[in-house]
Amino acid sequence: MTDFDYQVELLTRDLVVLLMERRNMTMPQALEAIYNSDTYIRLKDARSGLYFQSPGYVYDFLDKELSTGRMS
Repeated sequence: MTDFDYQVELLTRDLVVLLMERRNMTMPQALEAIYNSDTYIRLKDARSGLYFQSPGYVYDFLDKELSTGRMS
């Protein structure tokens, strides 16, 4: 596993916890929401630099996407 992959996995874990706490999702629901999001696609793209941001920062993008269907 590369350092990049590790960072993405840690951030994904934190996003799951935030979705479970803030949106009352189950773990499977949270994982599905993340893995099927545009936010995750950008997170997996090292050029975006999103993987290097705080979980709260990335959660804001994900939350907006889940609420509106768009990241921005």
